[in-house]
Amino acid sequence: MTAKQLEHQATEIRRSIVTMLAAAGSGHSAGSLGMADVFTALYFEIMRHRPHQPRWDGRDRLVLSCGHIAPVLYAALAHAGYFPVKDLASLRQLGSYLQGHPHNESTPGVETSSGPLGQGLSQAIGMALAARLDRRHHRVYCIMSDGEQQEGQTWEAIMFAGNERLSHLTAILDRNNIQIEGQTEDVMPLEPLADKYRAFNWHVIEIDGHNMSEIIAACGEAQAIVEKPTLILAHTIPGKGVDFMEYDYRWHGKAPTADEAKKALSQLRRG
Repeated sequence: MTAKQLEHQATEIRRSIVTMLAAAGSGHSAGSLGMADVFTALYFEIMRHRPHQPRWDGRDRLVLSCGHIAPVLYAALAHAGYFPVKDLASLRQLGSYLQGHPHNESTPGVETSSGPLGQGLSQAIGMALAARLDRRHHRVYCIMSDGEQQEGQTWEAIMFAGNERLSHLTAILDRNNIQIEGQTEDVMPLEPLADKYRAFNWHVIEIDGHNMSEIIAACGEAQAIVEKPTLILAHTIPGKGVDFMEYDYRWHGKAPTADEAKKALSQLRRG
């Protein structure tokens, strides 16, 4: 796809996120909308995967550590062909395979169950180590939030991955500067975040998380790094594309009403 086509696809994914959250009446808007460009780039340009063979051995693995942004994962999977887009309307409904946090055994394309923050990087490291032992060449991507960098387990995992030089592991950190209680730098300051990863033997790339060319180039650079794992520090706007949600931490764990969804969809026009 061209960059423009990817941007159009990201808009479709954002529209699906708004629609499914409004139908559910609960869920996480800000981070899901903010990461739509990254997920679009991964599933439509970067990762090796086969939607009609979700367990294909040669696939790249994606671990969603911050499971609360499941809507963007589900929307990307649906638009990529893992299951019907119409099924997104069942988000968080009783009996649906699209629950509030991803469940590995229920949803095609979901690699791990996630919920408690701070555990995804450890899971991704296990996959990367297994690939090394089996002499396989797929890549493992781990999507993390900035808020979960406040978890102790995350830093044990960061230290371990650097020590093991897991070069086929790429972590993408959603640096949107918000969490459920406010701004990250007010709740528990994280900076200098990039320097901390570098100190633990990670290659760090900082990008605009809404720039398709930068996202793709960063993932390409990560593939060329052979002596250490890579962190892509993606600076994003929470609620991206919807003006009354952007930068507002109160939308971290809030879904739009029907009227708010109508307004949001009017802003997210198809290109």
